[in-house]
Amino acid sequence: MRQITIASDSSVAFNKLAVSIASTPEEVREVQRLRYQVFIDAMGLSSLANPDGLDRDDYDAACDHLIVRDTRTLKVVGTYRALSPRNAARHGRLYSEQEFDLSRLEHLRGRMMEAGRACIHPAYRGGAVLALLWGALAALMKREGCDYLIGCGSLSLADGGRNAAAVYHGLAREHMAPPEYRVAPRLAFPLHQEEPGIEPLVPPLIRGYLKSGAWICGEPAWDPDFHCADLFLMLSMTRLEQRYARHYLRKDAALAAA
Repeated sequence: MRQITIASDSSVAFNKLAVSIASTPEEVREVQRLRYQVFIDAMGLSSLANPDGLDRDDYDAACDHLIVRDTRTLKVVGTYRALSPRNAARHGRLYSEQEFDLSRLEHLRGRMMEAGRACIHPAYRGGAVLALLWGALAALMKREGCDYLIGCGSLSLADGGRNAAAVYHGLAREHMAPPEYRVAPRLAFPLHQEEPGIEPLVPPLIRGYLKSGAWICGEPAWDPDFHCADLFLMLSMTRLEQRYARHYLRKDAALAAA
């Protein structure tokens, strides 16, 4: 697998980053260990704890796993998994269908790439890792002939849901999808009334989607296992801002051809 290496973010003590696709079972386990550390250990989700220290499900075998490594230590510091239309058809359904009714998107199934399980080590959250992951996703979409990127963005409920409600109310005014692209949560998160004076804290992943032109496709779903509210997000490649498209597709053309 050919890798793409960029200069590191100067805010952390390492030299370079490289992105690739997991090609061995051990690389997938490295991804699952990082996800476990970030999603389960750090969040104190004892109900999801397991002795192997791996965050895994039956979608892992169907997905491409993007890996960002610190090339000085070879440590996996970021990951994203991508489910192509072909692999989604073989698997039977998309991951997000566990949380949302996607009936209105049925005609787009052959053109949608689903991304999920975005995870970055806390010491590497200066922006460079996320940029590499986004670039690799763009390259995969080009390789698979996909026109739409879909996925869920999570909002913590640690404050009882006040910020999740503020984020939804604030973003829905400007970023709601047209009616034909709306989805419905299977287990809706009970939204609080919009409260004046609350400044919503939007997670970096959701900010990245919206900055690139993504839509919010409806009200959030409640994920009681991970104690979060999930927004269904959809990004059309035709809406992707030209400065991002040129940067990502040029920089990661080698990945698409690998």
